[in-house]
Amino acid sequence: MSTSEKPKKTTKKVAPKKTASKKGPSKEAKELITVKESLQQEQDKYLRLFAEFENFKKRTSKERIELFKTAGQDIIVSLLPILDDFERAIKEADKSENAPEFQGFKLISNKFGEGLKSKGLDLVTVEAGDTFDSEVHEAITLIPAGDDQQGKVIDVVEKGYKLGDKILRYPKVVVGQ
Repeated sequence: MSTSEKPKKTTKKVAPKKTASKKGPSKEAKELITVKESLQQEQDKYLRLFAEFENFKKRTSKERIELFKTAGQDIIVSLLPILDDFERAIKEADKSENAPEFQGFKLISNKFGEGLKSKGLDLVTVEAGDTFDSEVHEAITLIPAGDDQQGKVIDVVEKGYKLGDKILRYPKVVVGQ
């Protein structure tokens, strides 16, 4: 070894020791925890908002379909008395001795009825002898009847109609008591 050469001292740089403080987690750890909590809250809000929007889309879709099904309901209800008048007039025309002269009238009535059927109007089927159902029929009179006619429809006074699954006018019936 020469005097000009001096042995190099190797020094190791040691990272400062982290001493566990008695104060709790460090500032960075607290910040990380709050950021994670905030992220979790935002994700929860996002999921709830997304689910609410999906429910809104489904609900409005159902409402729109229902609206289209019953869009002309008010108009059809206002036309039901005219349909009844046509049926009464045809019944009386058939009794007349000039029945062939009412052929055009019958054609108009059929066209009117078919037009309403094409819009979804259906007849609520009820016949004499059917069991009375307060969900479907409207009882206008109770008359004394035999045991076999008790609780049964005796006569149909006015026809009932439905639009799709919704009953627009309940059939008016006479019920045996």
